[in-house]
Amino acid sequence: MAHPKSKISKQRKHKRRTHYKAELPTLATCSNCGATVEYHRVCHECGYYRGKLAVEKFAKV
Repeated sequence: MAHPKSKISKQRKHKRRTHYKAELPTLATCSNCGATVEYHRVCHECGYYRGKLAVEKFAKV
């Protein structure tokens, strides 16, 4: 069974991951209603995705 020669400290392990930076998602405008939408997502306002109805939205009564 493999055995490490020396223990990697928590600090050294965490330093290895410091180059990761969180980025904001890319936004686009909905072609149907003009709302701001994330790429590759269904519009929350109208339910359209790439010009086609993907999810039916019901009006509140």
